[in-house]
Amino acid sequence: MDNPNASAQVLSAIIVGSGFGGIGMAIQLDQAGISDYLIIEKAEEVGGTWRDNHYPGAGCDVPSHLYSYSFEPRTDWPHKYARQPEIHSYIQHCVRKYHLQTRLRLGCELSNAEFDAATGVWQLTTAAGETLRCRALITACGQLNRPLMPSLEGIDSFAGPAFHSARWRSDIDLTGKRVAVIGTGASAIQFVPQIVPQVARLELFQRSAPYVIPKDDCEYDARKRARLQRFGWLHQLDRAWQYCTHEVRALGFVYFPSLVKQTEKSALSHMRKHISDPQKRAALTPDYPMGCKRILISNNYYPALAQDKVSLVTDAIDCVVPEGIKTRDGQVHPADVIIYGTGFAATEFLAPMRITGLHGLDLNQAWQQGAEAYKGISVSGFPNLFMLYGPNTNLGHNSIIYMLESQYRYVVQCLQTLQRRRLRYLDVQPQAQSRYNQHLQRQAKRTVWAQGCNSWYLTAEGKQTVNWPGFTFVYRFKTRKPELSDYDCVR
Repeated sequence: MDNPNASAQVLSAIIVGSGFGGIGMAIQLDQAGISDYLIIEKAEEVGGTWRDNHYPGAGCDVPSHLYSYSFEPRTDWPHKYARQPEIHSYIQHCVRKYHLQTRLRLGCELSNAEFDAATGVWQLTTAAGETLRCRALITACGQLNRPLMPSLEGIDSFAGPAFHSARWRSDIDLTGKRVAVIGTGASAIQFVPQIVPQVARLELFQRSAPYVIPKDDCEYDARKRARLQRFGWLHQLDRAWQYCTHEVRALGFVYFPSLVKQTEKSALSHMRKHISDPQKRAALTPDYPMGCKRILISNNYYPALAQDKVSLVTDAIDCVVPEGIKTRDGQVHPADVIIYGTGFAATEFLAPMRITGLHGLDLNQAWQQGAEAYKGISVSGFPNLFMLYGPNTNLGHNSIIYMLESQYRYVVQCLQTLQRRRLRYLDVQPQAQSRYNQHLQRQAKRTVWAQGCNSWYLTAEGKQTVNWPGFTFVYRFKTRKPELSDYDCVR
């Protein structure tokens, strides 16, 4: 966007991030007639997590008809579960179709944002030192945008190439190499089967075994795609069916954790079907109740692990040495390449940006006991700050797009309220936020995620800050319109 006055003018909104959250929000602002906004993106390309995670085999574990905007349906997805390039190109298509290029500033990283109570304006400073100003600050940074590297002694001493899966190095040829993979989460179970055929040897360092269930994937042939394109209602019907079959899983995750037992049996039988080695079987059998960590879906993970050139290491890592990885038993595992499949800093929302609200309140200070927000969107003491995919809005059972679309409507109504009532700002009351979160944490304690294992859903102190403990349609009902009695509406 080449506008010399962009720094001086006060925009209605600035959206931080150009993944699913930010792009969908921008489209909804335009459709509501709010067009003086800017999207800022620290990378040189749009796409968020689907731009960053381009490792081999990257794809979605929510069906493509469900993992796309309801207001921008795509009927020609090639597979039931979309691959990373397809999802990334869908986001780029949305940018082009809705002419967002002119309101998009790439390579623009937000360093800090400070709210001025006297004017009701957020003042933003970018990493390049530029100043931007807006009435409403909308963060769409996602929960999976900051790769988490393990704190291992000697991590920088390794002699060969080492990288995180979210920063995949396509320039490194793995053919004939000894590869060490640390981590067995959602990324590792996708890229490990893809690289096993190339490598000479693969050692997979596992802290805890995941539950993996079969993936009911299929290809949509040309005939089916043409049918979906011709009859829009068929696409809507399929989307509704996918939504219902996923939503029913909340019964097991949230209300009756014992229901997950049946799926647990199916996961273990899936593993036993492909793994015949008794030692590998024992190592791949989880020692915690199913669901309290993310359940993974894959058809090729276990067949890849069954190969002789793949070994599973369950001894704890002591340190990284120049020639490879040393485990606590004193053994050194030689490696030519190390790949970290160690996930993301999911509970550190909005870090490392510095957000300062009323009376100099720093967001990191406000969240010392773990992140929390009112409806996952507003934080007391930070007026006109609206978060997309904020605390307790992630899902273990359905599509995050449904949650985002609930939030779009809510945020648009908040911005319309600011304009219509000529308010300086909206600030959620501390007691409203506290009441909301006490109820939410009580519900979270009954869920499958609170069954006593460590996962990225929990802070170090055990507070559940990531997942929504309920049905998604209940969240949509709660966010159908802002309850202004829960906000300080300051003229």
